[in-house]
Amino acid sequence: MQSLVNLVLPFPRERFTRSPGEGGDLRCLVIEDDADTRRYICNGLTEAGYNTLACDNGLDGLHHATNESWDIVILDRLLPGQVDGLAILGKLRDLGKNTPVLIVSALTSIDERVRGLRHGGDDYIPKPFAFSELLARVEALLRRARPGHQTTQLKVADLALDVRTFRVVRGSTPIALQPREFRLLEFLMRNEGQVVTRTMLLEAVWDCRFDPQTNVIDVQISRLRNKIDKDFSPPLIHTVRGVGYRLSASA
Repeated sequence: MQSLVNLVLPFPRERFTRSPGEGGDLRCLVIEDDADTRRYICNGLTEAGYNTLACDNGLDGLHHATNESWDIVILDRLLPGQVDGLAILGKLRDLGKNTPVLIVSALTSIDERVRGLRHGGDDYIPKPFAFSELLARVEALLRRARPGHQTTQLKVADLALDVRTFRVVRGSTPIALQPREFRLLEFLMRNEGQVVTRTMLLEAVWDCRFDPQTNVIDVQISRLRNKIDKDFSPPLIHTVRGVGYRLSASA
């Protein structure tokens, strides 16, 4: 039987490099066997300023994941060949590597999501997905991995939020928020201009990894709007029908 090292090296991989002058030097490893999905992820990340390397099988992915330094790994659960996504995750964690790993998978049941997270995944996004959600999750994982770099003062238009003092002001008017409303607003502001889905809000604000099929998000968004938008202009919280919400000064 061939050794693992001999099996790893010959497999093809694709490198996507950002254009000169774009921000950031973050390195992302994408391990995904489906060519269309792989290019969809890599092209989007490249446009967002990431340096990406793509692998189309588990053996090649395992080699690069364990022998190079990455800021984040995007990993498919179901991979062809002798090494699947969970095996790569297990090896990474066994080696003491704490690289954030975002799992993307067609396995969408709650049991499968829990399995992926318990094997060492940091987040789990089911297929099919919108790239805007994947990018927001990547950014959230990177912020979590670098807590010292996360700003504590957020500002969108004339709305300001201070994480340390739990203070929110719109213009010169202080706004009193309940703890859950504060977390919801903070998450929306940290993702300014991006569409955040119900799933993302449930996970980030309610620590819930499944949709309880209630209107809890709609109720909280309505309460938040009444406090930060009702008597002010322009409105900042926008509904994206069928998808989620976006906080932005522009409509």
